Amino acid sequence: MSGPVQETAEIFSVQSVGEYKQFTLVAPGIAASARPGQFVAVSVGGERTSMLLRRSFALYDMTPGGEFAGTIQFVVAENGPGTQWLVRQPTGARLDVVGPLGTPFRRPNDPVPAVLVGGGYGTAPLIPLARELVAGGSAVEVVIGASTAARLFGELVARRTVGHVTVTTDDGTAGQRGLVTDPLPELIKKIDAQVVYACGPMGMLRAVGEVAREHAIPAQVAVEESMACGIGVCMTCVLPVRGDDGRSRFVRSCVDGPVFLADRVRWSDVGRLPDDLVGAAGMTRTPMRGGAR
Repeated sequence: MSGPVQETAEIFSVQSVGEYKQFTLVAPGIAASARPGQFVAVSVGGERTSMLLRRSFALYDMTPGGEFAGTIQFVVAENGPGTQWLVRQPTGARLDVVGPLGTPFRRPNDPVPAVLVGGGYGTAPLIPLARELVAGGSAVEVVIGASTAARLFGELVARRTVGHVTVTTDDGTAGQRGLVTDPLPELIKKIDAQVVYACGPMGMLRAVGEVAREHAIPAQVAVEESMACGIGVCMTCVLPVRGDDGRSRFVRSCVDGPVFLADRVRWSDVGRLPDDLVGAAGMTRTPMRGGAR
């Protein structure tokens, strides 16, 4: 993979999708090497802003340049002042963007049946992954969920990609009432899945990892941490993760992730400093968390 580049990217289009905004940017340098699971870091607020930290978004699609300039897509949920500013930018505006950043999903060398699990707009990076898996001959099942119908993302595109999508919502306004983990065991058995891929809220990722463990298969999860700088400097996105040596360390989601093996993440210790972490004695006990988007 090529390294990240910094581009001044033009907004080609902005579409409303439920409660989200889907951005398409002309960014040929990023599109040329981006892979499913990676993300971009966008400068927000304009030239005179006091918002110095970038906002990070998982790549939803990437089209390398050919006859036309290369484009990338990402999905924004309006939350804090940074995303509030971003969703109000018009078509034709230019954004300072760095990418592709982070580690992509690891794909099998040979066709392997897989289940993809998306929560809310966490479905976005799973769509290009599904395309690659299907193109490689893998059987793929997709389950997406959200708290309510307006917070679902990607159902129609996923359906066109894999043929069938299982939908769940907490309130039953779309699909079956319940959590994405409710149908997951049956979907794993249905195709004898050998791997699970997931992206969504941290609680969902932890639950998906537990289901995968019960079926003795790996789960690759793309975490939704606040990644302010995107290059491993600011330390706002650290997670406690077990290494190959069995010892736990803080790792940076933006450069060591955002994709991790679910059974390596110490989910119950996210947001705190465990005493047995390598180097814990020399660290401050001030919580190291990112700010609002």
